[in-house]
Amino acid sequence: MSTDAIKSSIQIASRIMEAILAKQLAPGTRLGEQQLSTLFGVSRTLVREALTRLVTRGIVTVSARRGWFVIEPSPSDAREAFEARRVIELGLLRHARPITEAAIRQLRDHIEREQAAIEGDDVGARSYLLGDFHVCLCECLGNTLLSDTLRDLTARTTLTAMLHQSSEQAEDSCSEHVHIVAALERGDLAAAEQLMHEHLRHVEAGLNKAGINDPLAPLRQALAPVSAVGNPFVASAKRKKPASRSVEKSAATAIPLTSSQPGE
Repeated sequence: MSTDAIKSSIQIASRIMEAILAKQLAPGTRLGEQQLSTLFGVSRTLVREALTRLVTRGIVTVSARRGWFVIEPSPSDAREAFEARRVIELGLLRHARPITEAAIRQLRDHIEREQAAIEGDDVGARSYLLGDFHVCLCECLGNTLLSDTLRDLTARTTLTAMLHQSSEQAEDSCSEHVHIVAALERGDLAAAEQLMHEHLRHVEAGLNKAGINDPLAPLRQALAPVSAVGNPFVASAKRKKPASRSVEKSAATAIPLTSSQPGE
């Protein structure tokens, strides 16, 4: 979706969510109404509608005096988000019907894009795709009702760590996705559930470790070379059936939003 294609508050909210999942919008980032209005070429009323949607979804917070900001989850918030993800994702696998060949192809295509992003060292793309795998899996298991909820929870867990995953962590995460899909392909739902449980535990442990071990993470990210920042809006191939929702992610220019750091 190009900037010129933005016509609704839903599309604006989706663009902001993509940037969060690609780890390009840090916790506490200020979302200026006028900046977004100028960037997308829409009214401030439409921008406010989009931000209100994200407030309702628990991704943005608003202050009458200070404006709109990306949430800053506390450690307890992060634990609750991961617990909610476990309930949803493990429950879906526990009660899933046998997965179709078309769904397996869709998941394998997604993993191929993950691997390409990792090999190309595209940090934004790999962050987005590794998180979006779980939403894609939810859709492939036939529950589009929970896909938006899972996307929001994935965004909240993404915001618990300022640092990007290391290349090694990203490779491990992708490898675990491969094993989950392999278990689904052979019809072993119990194994897929166990593998997902271990995978979520690894992801949570990795994010917690990043936050604890690097107190300079916010400054480190802010001063990273521009070439290392990556593209916040990731081109993602349009999904085919069996998922009922087809979404196409297109590359676009990063949102120039103000930081909430003091003095800015």
